[in-house]
This record gives sequence, structure tokens and C-alpha cells, in this order.
Amino acid sequence: MTNDRKGRILVVDDLPQNVRLLEDILTAKGHQVFTASSGEEAMALVSSTSLDLVLLDVIMPGMSGFEVCKNIRADAIHTMLPIVLVTALDSTDDRVKGIEAGADDFLTKPVDMHELLARVRSLLRIHELFETVNSQAAELKDLNQNLEERVHRQVEELERLGRLRRFLSPQVADLVVSSGGDKFLHSHRRKIATLFCDLRGFTRFSEEVEPEEAMEVLQQYHEEMGKLIYQMGGTIDHRAGDGIMVIFNDPMPCDDPAYTAVTLAITMRNRMDELSGQWQKLGFELGFGIGLTVGYATLGMVGYEGRFDYTANGSSVNLASRLCDEAENGQVLVTEKVLALIENDIKSEALDPRLLKGLSIPIVPHNIISIPVEGERQS
Repeated sequence: MTNDRKGRILVVDDLPQNVRLLEDILTAKGHQVFTASSGEEAMALVSSTSLDLVLLDVIMPGMSGFEVCKNIRADAIHTMLPIVLVTALDSTDDRVKGIEAGADDFLTKPVDMHELLARVRSLLRIHELFETVNSQAAELKDLNQNLEERVHRQVEELERLGRLRRFLSPQVADLVVSSGGDKFLHSHRRKIATLFCDLRGFTRFSEEVEPEEAMEVLQQYHEEMGKLIYQMGGTIDHRAGDGIMVIFNDPMPCDDPAYTAVTLAITMRNRMDELSGQWQKLGFELGFGIGLTVGYATLGMVGYEGRFDYTANGSSVNLASRLCDEAENGQVLVTEKVLALIENDIKSEALDPRLLKGLSIPIVPHNIISIPVEGERQS
């Protein structure tokens, strides 16, 4: 912003020689000049043209300068448009009338060129300041509105991410939020590996110890198992007391869900051996068992507003739960289908056939003793 800003100026006078004089002076200084010879013509130009200043003669036939000034000010859009009344009248009453009509300044005829340019510079500078403030206010309003919208969206994303983290690994939950869609969480059918695990003897343990001790053990158990599950990219279907259900190959695909699930099971068992040793020193006798299957299941979100869970249902899921119930301390029980999907050099032992709850025919569970690490697997 500079003192010699060029403006769009409307000159209003019913005498052509007065219009030409003001037009010549202003045009010579680089201003863009519009002219009108009556109040009606002036109002039409004010309505149709973006102006920075109006030089308005007072004494005109028809609509006077005072009336034009009042009409301009009646429109809220032109509240701050600078208006200079140019008049041969020099009485106090006329000036008061002009101020009441909304004029910002006065020039007395005959117009002095230097005074004219000084008044124009001053009013254009004020008008520019007003437009700058007005523009900044509009920008600030937009920024505040956009900021409010962004904050609202971010809060929604955080809430959504918090809900998803209850059953998805952090990387999967982040993917759901960043992708902006959760269609793959809707009901669908897919082949998955299902792992159930829980503590052996926890019911009796919780009856024999103080509630605080039981909660400390339960918290440590879920914390340690949760870390391993997330590291392997598993999806926690649900937690119920000391029971945990984990699935692989949904909602994120897994190249080898059977091997990954069994690897997690062995890793969990090894960590639980360490925890059990620590708990034994405190007098706590707790074991750990796992059941694991591979098969098709129906998966998706179930629940109600404020409480949704991602879950899997199907005969393969039920079978994994039954195998977990059958597993003794340290056992990882799987079906023959799971063994068929893993490399032949896995070490396992077949157990006696048994009829599990809810099944009509006996099955032969296999206890996984060990599994080769990724680099040792047969090609």
C-alpha cells in the first residue's frame, strides 16, 4: 500500500466543464475515472461498477447530491465507500446536512487541484485499509470455519481410530482411517486362520487370590500377548476374561495365515513359559493352552452405536474354541488341515481321537511341538 494508490473514481456533476476539469486532473494522476451528469445516472453506476471513491456535486437538477449520498449509504455494500461532496455552498448547515447524509469530506468550488489530490489520496488510503481489514476478516472467518471442520474431522478420526484399535493391530487401524473407508469391515466371507488361547486354572486362581492380584496377572497376560499379536499382524476378534481370539487373513490379507498363526502360537507359548515361571515364584499356578484352525468364516462389524466389535463366525471358528478348551498346559492343538498347509518339517504329535462339544464325529487333534523359523522353512 502506497500514498499514490490509483483508484476507480466516479465524478458526478451536471455541468460538463466541471466534469472535464476533475476528470483531467484525476486521469493525469493515473486514476480511472467514471462520469455521470445526474443523480440517477450516478446511482446506476454505483450499483454496476466497483468504485473506490465518489466526487459528488451537491446542486443538481432532479436528485441532489445529498439525496444521492443518502441512497448510496442506504445500501450496506457501500457503507464504507468514500464520498466527497463538491459544492459552492459553504454554510455550516449545508456541511451538517452533508455529514448527516453520509459524506466523508467536502471540497469547495472552485476546486483547488492540490487540495483535491490530497483529499483523494487520503480517502483512497483509508478505503484501502478498510478493504484490507475486510478481506482479512473474511479470510479469518474462512480459516476459523475450515479449522473447525478440520478439528471436527480429526476428532472423528481419533475416535474412530480408538474404536478400531480395540480389535485391529495399529497398522491396520491406521490404514482404515487413512483410506477413508471401511467397506472391508462389512459382512463378508473369507478363509482365515483362527487362534483361541486362555489360561489354564484361571478360574480357581481368581477364587484363591485377592482381586487386585488377579487383575495384575490378567493385565500382564493381555499386555504381553497383545504385543505379540500386533507384531505378527493379527486381528484381535475379542477378549473375554483370560480368553483371546485372534484371526489372520482378515481384514488385512496374509500370505500364509496357517504358518503365521502357528508361529504366533509357538511364540505366545514361549512367552507364557517365562511368565508362568515368574508367577510360580509368587505362588501362582497358571498354565496356557491354544486351539487353532483354518477354514472359511463370515466376518464383519456387529454391535450397536457406541459399541461395535469385529468378529468372525463359522464352524472353523467354533472348532478352534473347542480345541482351546481341550488343550492342556503348553499344548497348541491344531487340525489336520492346518498341518497340511504347513511345511512337512514341523514337529507335532497326534493325540487320541476325541469328540468335541458341538461336533457329531470325532477328530484327531495334533499338538505342535515346534516350527522352523522363516529362514529354515523347506522350499
